[in-house]
Amino acid sequence: MYAVIKTGGKQYKVSEGDLFKVEMIEGAVGDTIELDQVLMVGGAEVKLGTPLVPGAKVKAQIVAQEKDKKIIVFKSKRRQGYRKKFGHRQQITRLKVAAIEA
Repeated sequence: MYAVIKTGGKQYKVSEGDLFKVEMIEGAVGDTIELDQVLMVGGAEVKLGTPLVPGAKVKAQIVAQEKDKKIIVFKSKRRQGYRKKFGHRQQITRLKVAAIEA
């Protein structure tokens, strides 16, 4: 069984036991959270939401709270000697899917 969920402005296709990273979600490592924005549930029977599947939930456990890879942002203007370089590391949460309820 799989599900398509929406969190942090992005959509993810997940199955039970999957590890995946999302934009930061509040909670401590080891906490169980419910993701209730389920757009689709698939398996023997496919359920499509309009836009959400009613009563569907994905239970996931927080595995880690960490930072993603560094992204370098470089700004310049031609012939002006204007240069700026800085980096950004987005905070992410790693989740493990425990159960999909449809």
